Amino acid sequence: MVNDIPYSFHKTSDIHQVIDQWSFLSATQESGHKVKVAGRVVLSRPQGGLSFASLRDWTGSIQLFALKSVTLNFDQFSKLKLGDWVGVEGEVIRTKRGELSVKVESWVLLADAILGFGDKYKGIKDSELRMRHREADLWANERSLELLLLRSRLISFLRRYLENKGYIEVETPILHPVPSGALARPFVTHHNALDMDLYLRVAPELYLKRLVVGGLEKVFEIGRAFRNEGLSPRHNPEFTIMELYQAYADYNDIMYLTEEIISAAAVEVYGSSIITYQDMQLDLTPPWDRIALTALLSEAVSEDVNLDTPLTDLKKLAKKIGVDVDASWGPGKIVVEMYEKVCEPDLWRPTFVCDYPLEVSPLARQHRSKKGYVERFELIIAGRELANAFSELCDPKEQQRRFVQQSSNLAAGEEEAMGMDLDYVTALEHGLPPTGGLGIGVDRLVMLLGNVTNIKDIIAFPTLRREAPPV
Repeated sequence: MVNDIPYSFHKTSDIHQVIDQWSFLSATQESGHKVKVAGRVVLSRPQGGLSFASLRDWTGSIQLFALKSVTLNFDQFSKLKLGDWVGVEGEVIRTKRGELSVKVESWVLLADAILGFGDKYKGIKDSELRMRHREADLWANERSLELLLLRSRLISFLRRYLENKGYIEVETPILHPVPSGALARPFVTHHNALDMDLYLRVAPELYLKRLVVGGLEKVFEIGRAFRNEGLSPRHNPEFTIMELYQAYADYNDIMYLTEEIISAAAVEVYGSSIITYQDMQLDLTPPWDRIALTALLSEAVSEDVNLDTPLTDLKKLAKKIGVDVDASWGPGKIVVEMYEKVCEPDLWRPTFVCDYPLEVSPLARQHRSKKGYVERFELIIAGRELANAFSELCDPKEQQRRFVQQSSNLAAGEEEAMGMDLDYVTALEHGLPPTGGLGIGVDRLVMLLGNVTNIKDIIAFPTLRREAPPV
């Protein structure tokens, strides 16, 4: 069978092009125009001397109409299985029942689907099977293909949008000698030739800012990051991040940019800045709310809470609302953990949560007017973090001091703490101008605009537990 498969098949059209060009045909009308199309058979209905099939490529589906008196190898055509790839040549017509069709004159089998696909109308419902065999899922469930195409379209838009704003795209290392750039547990590997451990990057941040030091005033990168954390509907250990850095900007400037780019992305892929997510309307039209983290927390617990609140009082309040406090936590960490417990899940409309404690923000610049805080925001939409941004810390001495603290935390067992990155400190000694930075979780943005609640649905091949061996 394999030896009979041709080495190529030259289509004249994608299916959506056939549909667009000949949609005007009325019932029983023939176009007089032949096309060559290819795809998978997703439905087959032989009826004696007639045989109908649905052919799907990645642009759409069209009916195949075969007649015993017209179609070469008609009997074999009638025996095609769901999932078989075929190439077809024939005239575009509309049947008497009004179905736009290709009247099959000749056809060729392009691949034999030895393993079957889900029912056309039911698809593949087993989520584990869908994720492990995405190649089958994409054909059996049209929604899966739609989401991956949406993802591609969105990433393309983000890239074009930033380039039109004067940003240049760069590539930075994925293998890092020091795990830094974000508070996250890294994956570690070993380079044999250099006999040294390396870490898969948890974020591209520090290398991108070194390029700003080097004179690239607007840079961005869309790429993979890796965090050795658990799996959840919002988390995959391997994910896509878009980070950008702009010289002479602060976190206020970055807020405006964030509003612009996400609302424009919604218009690009959804057709409007007002979208529907989980059966609820969500308006992404700027301007968005801006509110301090401690103000949100104080409102939620009906008492004033900030970094000056006595530590014993913070611990009591944390226990009251169900937050388990580690002995090593300072007031900043406790405040953030309480905010994430009682505030973040309820923030539906786009909200910039501003001014985080310095304790949990080792790369952000001190707030210009609030002691103990930094100029940082997280963007929350529909109860989840979508972006994180700072006025970037430019002072090499202060950055080294914070790295020392992070190294102490790491030695004390805090697995998400950063290491000491002396190369980055040296870069800051060459001079980093005032800079604003932004990181957007691309996967979560796709989830939002695709109306999806599980991150696995918008990643082509998500990380899965190893299958148990057969017994």
